[in-house]
Amino acid sequence: MTAMLKKNDIVLLQGDSITDTARDRESGDCLGRGYALMLGAWCSCNFPEENVKFLNRGLSGNRVIDLLSRIEKDFIEIRPSWISILIGVNDCWRRYDRDDPTSAEVFEERYRNLLTRLKQDTTAKIILCEPFLLPVKPEQEKWREDLDPKISVVKKMAEEFNTLLVPLSSTFLNAAKRKPMEHWSKDGVHPTPAGHMLIAQTWLKTLGICPAG
Repeated sequence: MTAMLKKNDIVLLQGDSITDTARDRESGDCLGRGYALMLGAWCSCNFPEENVKFLNRGLSGNRVIDLLSRIEKDFIEIRPSWISILIGVNDCWRRYDRDDPTSAEVFEERYRNLLTRLKQDTTAKIILCEPFLLPVKPEQEKWREDLDPKISVVKKMAEEFNTLLVPLSSTFLNAAKRKPMEHWSKDGVHPTPAGHMLIAQTWLKTLGICPAG
């Protein structure tokens, strides 16, 4: 299939609402309606004999601290082969809608604690995805002063922990040069179907898998 994903691998997708996408919480196999579903479907279609299983445990509204709070049940106990994490936009957003900021320093400390535990208590290979923002609303322009340092933290953690890095921020900004930002996200945070496909495609490319077509 690829030099990275192996037969019978379990790929755990973690994050916030961008990963969650209204998945059925009662079904452990439900992938939701976004990029997680697209990844699972693409691999199952193109490499059915490899039996790679994708699991979605994203939870709407989550920040890094929330991932830490459920690390036993929703990370370690699953015993995944891979853990893919897309988190950070809520650590930024809560500053502006609830006056509940998370500084870049606290974000880094929590992210490092999360990755340290995962390295200690699992054998999973880790994939970090950059958080991203498309400022479709004028007031979102100032969000960049908060989010950009957090994107830098994710890049730093990828280097420090020797993980793969999915460059979603630059990918979305480049995509917005081809088609207006609203094509990729109606509210600047949650992707449209095209935006979710862009995440899936970038993820697959990062792992060295070329999407069909």
